Amino acid sequence: MMKEVVGSLQPGQVWTIKGLGAEGPFPELKEKLMLFGQFVGDWEMDARYAQPDGTEIKTKGEIHFGWILNGRAVQDVWMSKDERTGKAIPSGTTVRYYDPKIDAWHNIWISPKQGVLQTFVARKEGDEIVLRGKTREGYPEHWIFSEITPLSFRWRAVESRDMGKTWIVTEEMRVGRITPG
Repeated sequence: MMKEVVGSLQPGQVWTIKGLGAEGPFPELKEKLMLFGQFVGDWEMDARYAQPDGTEIKTKGEIHFGWILNGRAVQDVWMSKDERTGKAIPSGTTVRYYDPKIDAWHNIWISPKQGVLQTFVARKEGDEIVLRGKTREGYPEHWIFSEITPLSFRWRAVESRDMGKTWIVTEEMRVGRITPG
């Protein structure tokens, strides 16, 4: 029997999904889960987006990372700041989980605002975390976390229109921690 809940949220209260959030990483996989678990917490960013005409759009925003699904996955929400109001507007979310069968992470980016769903496979490569996937048009694309410290990181998206011979930066963000995870 389904129980109908009407008007159960108070003003200012946000609905959350029971069972989604987790306190920390799943213990048996903790070491592997910390590749993205190190980002759990709240961050602010300065972003720049390269435009086809050679100009750039610059914005500010926030990123919030948290443990989900019994600590077996990490979810983030990327938000841009409205220049008029200063309010953070959600742009999209990534769900990331470690797959021991391939010793890598599956990443799914969902952005209803942009009409985009992208999948990537991520691994640590040297001092960077590289997510490999394809653009909406089918070109190779990498999303790269680099210059990672406990308090900051650089994130960039690069794509190739010539099957990996040359790469162009399409997005870049400098990110600083607001609160720890």
